[in-house]
Amino acid sequence: MSKEKVTIQDIANALGISRNTASKALNGIVTIPEETRNKVVKKAIELKYKQFAFLESDQLLSKQSGNIALLTANLPNTSHFGSTLMSGLEKRISSEGYNLSFHIVRDVDQASLSLPNNFDVANVDGIICIELFDIGYSELITSLGVPTIFIDCASTVCFPNFKADILLMENQHSTYQLTKKLIDNGYGSLGFIGDYNHCLSFNERWIGFNRALTESGMALDLAKCIVDDDSLFLSKPSWLEVRLQQMKELPSAFICANDFIAVNCMKALKNNNISIPEDVVICGFDNGPESNIVEPHLTTVHIYSNEMGVKAAEMLLSRINDPSQPYQISHIFTKPMIRESTPHLS
Repeated sequence: MSKEKVTIQDIANALGISRNTASKALNGIVTIPEETRNKVVKKAIELKYKQFAFLESDQLLSKQSGNIALLTANLPNTSHFGSTLMSGLEKRISSEGYNLSFHIVRDVDQASLSLPNNFDVANVDGIICIELFDIGYSELITSLGVPTIFIDCASTVCFPNFKADILLMENQHSTYQLTKKLIDNGYGSLGFIGDYNHCLSFNERWIGFNRALTESGMALDLAKCIVDDDSLFLSKPSWLEVRLQQMKELPSAFICANDFIAVNCMKALKNNNISIPEDVVICGFDNGPESNIVEPHLTTVHIYSNEMGVKAAEMLLSRINDPSQPYQISHIFTKPMIRESTPHLS
């Protein structure tokens, strides 16, 4: 099987489950039990299915020295980073002789401040955290005394008290630049969509948006913003459309905290016969695959995901070699991508 392209059906057959169940588990569908999802992910890694092909099956439960653990609340294919960051990360880690083990942190783990069942802190040389935004759980990880890096982190993190390195994409300035371009091109009413308390990256994008307003002498109008709790975007599919309908007047432009939100905003507006970009223009962030598929193509911000993976590995390896060095907070360059959802921007 390893010489042929592995399919979802192969994974399902190996586990004795339906192809539909395996597919839903790999796509992070919330109706699939966490235990089933973990089994499917482990088997996908073992069989080298697509985005998991760079991970070895015996790395999952590795309890030998030279092991680095990756903790995440999301599967690689459901994260806005995608497998590109994971690939760059793993290659750099492997070049130094380390194994990379993969551990899914469930909601129940975060709520109970419990480590994943297959995570053995006694046999871990370093920890990489991706999309772990609960500050209490983050502090649990840092209290273990193991060299740790967070790729993005909780919005409420206090740098002087946080005992870990942090790597982010550059968020504030790219969002500022996009917002400023809109203002300079005559868009006089702007709104922001996204929970700025979701993570530090969202918070920095919110700051960039507000900075552009302030420098242009424009007042923030919260009536034209949707900054509700982030969980609503996933738990209630029609929620965003309802919130948009409740607005007495739409802004001329929306800055969205990421592409997922932006694409859903575009769908909701179209369902209400609002044209993009004629009636409202939209910007996102991430430059995910959907940004070039949705019509009109989405103006967004490109993240250099592979380079972020390499940089995260280098920061962690440096920490392992010299645990006493000052903690680092680093940002990787991002680049605005002007497309059809915001016409006439220079």
